[in-house]
Amino acid sequence: MEWTYQGRPVVFDDISEYVGFVYLIENLDNGRKYVGKKNLWKPKVSRRKNPKTGKIKTTRTRVESDWKDYYGSSKELESDVEKLGTDRFSREIIKFCRTKGQMSYDELKEQISRRVLESDEYYNGIIQVRIHRRHLDGSED
Repeated sequence: MEWTYQGRPVVFDDISEYVGFVYLIENLDNGRKYVGKKNLWKPKVSRRKNPKTGKIKTTRTRVESDWKDYYGSSKELESDVEKLGTDRFSREIIKFCRTKGQMSYDELKEQISRRVLESDEYYNGIIQVRIHRRHLDGSED
């Protein structure tokens, strides 16, 4: 099952300016949901030794993460996806985020507003986040 955003399938060209997103996964058989966040990119570090000087040059880039095939970090959700198959789940992107801090903040807001820890309607079993004021003003990363 592919990711959707505002009812449409996500096309990668549309999201290259973002670091990640907040999402909702729903089990279509029983209606249980999971709210989380996912990075679109992961760091890649390459080291190369200069044969003349012997110095090591480090290059840092980013590569696409496994977001296209991702189904959350809840063990219970992962187990249900394995048992039922990916076609029994919908994956919706709630919000794209430009910074990691904003992504963490928006995930927390969504989890709190939905009261995910207070209901068996959600797979979420823990909320763990660390946010600073500077994450919200766009000065991070």
